[in-house]
Amino acid sequence: MAIAAFVVAVPLTLVAERLVNEAARGAQIVAEALRTGSWRDAIATYPRIGLVLLWIETQLDLAGLAGNAAALLTNFSASLVRRSVVQIIDVVLTFYFLFYFLRDGREALNMLKKFAPLTSAEMDKLFLRVSETVHAIVFGTFAVAVVQGTLGGLMFWLLGLPSPLLWGLAMGLLAMVPVLGAFIIWIPAALSLALTGEWGKALILTAWGGVVVATVDNLLYPIFVGDRLKLHTVLAFMSMIGGVFVFGPAGLVIGPVTFTVTLLLLDFWREHNRENDN
Repeated sequence: MAIAAFVVAVPLTLVAERLVNEAARGAQIVAEALRTGSWRDAIATYPRIGLVLLWIETQLDLAGLAGNAAALLTNFSASLVRRSVVQIIDVVLTFYFLFYFLRDGREALNMLKKFAPLTSAEMDKLFLRVSETVHAIVFGTFAVAVVQGTLGGLMFWLLGLPSPLLWGLAMGLLAMVPVLGAFIIWIPAALSLALTGEWGKALILTAWGGVVVATVDNLLYPIFVGDRLKLHTVLAFMSMIGGVFVFGPAGLVIGPVTFTVTLLLLDFWREHNRENDN
């Protein structure tokens, strides 16, 4: 339990509020640059890009949108602090149940095996499949996120951007969430570099994030997860997305587990029908 608290609760607690505050501060900087027009100095030597951005500015109130985003993030940060009591209660309950799951988990599985309509061998196979699925999702997703966060933080450090360790950790945490990802961090950073006139660094960061950080997920995820999960990568991804929509963040694990258990139960049903036909 102490290891679980240190690995999960401590990083999330330290990063979540800092990430929201930094995002709000970045939105305020962008809003100020758009409001004062200082961003035009950064693109003065790129007239074609400047014409495109000026047309976009005439069509949309970019400064107003950035200001609204900053206000929204600031309010969210305040509400995050207000909800800290509820979050603490959730964490306490989580680790309370975790203690009994770790201590009495085997007895609970044996009791479930007695009441289940499946045979003992089928229940053992079911428990094994659930265990393999959880290990594949948790450790595979964590391994890929560590690689993506490390690559992103390394490029932040090489480009001389502030707090590369913090942003590398943030990219790793976001890489664990379907639909979201490390691009939530490096795209605003590249835009900030472009607005300040550092186009070379902005292009390097964009190329690194879009080509290396983004594609390493597609290369490593099938290796770490697909083979152990015994599912096609697309099916595994869809089960994670569906799990998040239905169960929230816990759906990252519950979704694939539900999917693989359903497939295994269908296999049992098919075998029973085949035996009855014979």
